Amino acid sequence: MAKKLLGIDLGGTTIKFGILTKAGDIQEKWAIETNTLDGGKHIVPDIVASIKHRLDLYGLTGEDFIGIGMGSPGAVNRDEKTVTGAFNLNWKDQQEVGSIIEKETGIPFAIDNDANVAALGERWVGAGANNPDVIFMTLGTGVGGGIIADGHLIHGVAGAGGEIGHMVVEPDTGFACTCGTIGCLETVASATGVVRVARRLAETYEGSSSIKASIDNGDEVSSKAIFEAAQQGDFFADSVVDKVCFYLGLAAANMSNLLNPDSVVIGGGVSAAGEFLRSRVETYFKQYTFPQVRQSTQIKLAELGNDAGIIGAASLVLEHQ
Repeated sequence: MAKKLLGIDLGGTTIKFGILTKAGDIQEKWAIETNTLDGGKHIVPDIVASIKHRLDLYGLTGEDFIGIGMGSPGAVNRDEKTVTGAFNLNWKDQQEVGSIIEKETGIPFAIDNDANVAALGERWVGAGANNPDVIFMTLGTGVGGGIIADGHLIHGVAGAGGEIGHMVVEPDTGFACTCGTIGCLETVASATGVVRVARRLAETYEGSSSIKASIDNGDEVSSKAIFEAAQQGDFFADSVVDKVCFYLGLAAANMSNLLNPDSVVIGGGVSAAGEFLRSRVETYFKQYTFPQVRQSTQIKLAELGNDAGIIGAASLVLEHQ
């Protein structure tokens, strides 16, 4: 029987698992809740227990697997297979992850940052179509991503390579970022960033708009509501979307002018706006790229949704063979 891959996507609320073929097809998948109590000390034992339970259920043993790959938030040491500073998991200090999972399951283990892993998934069997040069931007509560150049993830000397969310797109007049800088992409293109842009633009907008009215009334406004209003012809909401797409297009253009990837793939919650978002980002992208890049690099929407993490995690195993 052909050996399989096991992918794990470790998140702050759920841990997703998948058993995949070497070609990247998911055969089985399941999820458990992330128990972050007591400094997150239950997380690794819960992962081990869930793997053992499922292998029993499916009549599989460690011998049936090439390896286990995992994507985790926080600072990941790929060699030591540890994680530090994953605050949404309550992992402030360094956590032993790989050594325990390998010892308990008898299966080789590889780990990387969750945004990098999602990038690998989209690159492998998603919108990246297994091209060796792909940039992935994920727009969610933050802005993350991963850069794959010449078939390899870019990690940098401190593991901070590919931190797309911290590209500065609005120096001086931009919003303060949690990283300590001003005007990072994350401050204007994440789900909360879209709302932040709307609040700033609402201060000077004079016309009628349901979104502006909600902001002025102090009501809760979501990025989803802003995009929906824009699609329905709300002029103010449309100006907010346009500003956000300008920032995304500028960032995509700068990265592409440097790296000339086959594609820049946009995923995450905000990307649910679909073609309405993609086409506008592409317009600004074309404005800020030079001719060879403009003609050869495409702006695409992610295709794998929530499965990108487990597929990309599984692909780590193939890198380490």
